[in-house]
Amino acid sequence: MSPMITSILILNLATGTIITMSSYHWLLAWMGLELNTMAILPIMSKSHHPRATEASTKYFLTQAAASAMILFSSVTNAQVTGQWNIMQLEDPLAQMLLTMALAMKLGLAPAHFWLPEVLQGSSLKTTLIIITWQKLAPMTLLLLTWNQISAMTITTMGALSVIIGGLGGLNQTQLRKIIAYSSISHLGWMATIITKSNKLALLNLTIYILISIPLMTSLITTSMKTTKDLMTTWTTSPMLTSLTMVVLLSLGGLPPLTGFLPKWLTLEELLLNDMVPLATILTITTLLSLFFYLRLSYSLSMTIAPNPSSTMNKWRLKTNTVTLLLSTTLPTSIMGLTIAPLMKP
Repeated sequence: MSPMITSILILNLATGTIITMSSYHWLLAWMGLELNTMAILPIMSKSHHPRATEASTKYFLTQAAASAMILFSSVTNAQVTGQWNIMQLEDPLAQMLLTMALAMKLGLAPAHFWLPEVLQGSSLKTTLIIITWQKLAPMTLLLLTWNQISAMTITTMGALSVIIGGLGGLNQTQLRKIIAYSSISHLGWMATIITKSNKLALLNLTIYILISIPLMTSLITTSMKTTKDLMTTWTTSPMLTSLTMVVLLSLGGLPPLTGFLPKWLTLEELLLNDMVPLATILTITTLLSLFFYLRLSYSLSMTIAPNPSSTMNKWRLKTNTVTLLLSTTLPTSIMGLTIAPLMKP
């Protein structure tokens, strides 16, 4: 694919998200979501590999069905109330349809089945776009309508997503599938807290993106795709391997790293609202996610694969340098807990 076409597609991707984030009319929001979906499909299928074609087809069918549900929800609400304002979603049927559509867009359980398969068939760069930029538009709609949808429904879906995200990643060896289940788990934390504090949900999303960017950039730099690749990466870049291990632990929410901050504040907010059983479930199931993050960190830093060669370093046919994106976001993803005192009034 030529750089010109790639630039146009990325521009359309950004335009669709901005249209959805800045609109108060349901048709404009739907148009932005459709533009977003249409722009990423050529990026996903540009390798012409059968797995990439399958992933782009699954992504298109899922996102098209979710967009149709959003359009049907807005039409139903317009028939009852006579207006198309996003902030005035009053019909119960429209509220339920919108909740299910946004869950399908984001990958919340029980509509999460497409996400691991789509990420497994995509490249690492496309995976980075799907788990970061593609979450912005649906999360914006969820943040705009959080006080109009059923709190019990979205909280139940969030808790179920955290459970499935923890259990699903335990038996995986493909890093992209592990990242997919990690995304499902983190989206569950956002959905659980969004009806209690939308600011905390926004903080969860921001920190998740700040941690995912350096993690995926390091995987792209070192071409890691499976857990077997983790054991041989230290011969290419020992420093980057060590930092990737710390970023993985931060994504798992291990103190005193950045990923611990949103989980800490979320549990505190749930306890203040007397939701002790839900906080207990989230804490226990997060330990499952932390387990496979620890397993990846162990493979990355403390395991050496059998090496028949006497050389300690791999042949470097091309120089993989750490990008500016990695160097600017990596310190924030590790040392962001220092901003915790600023969260208190």
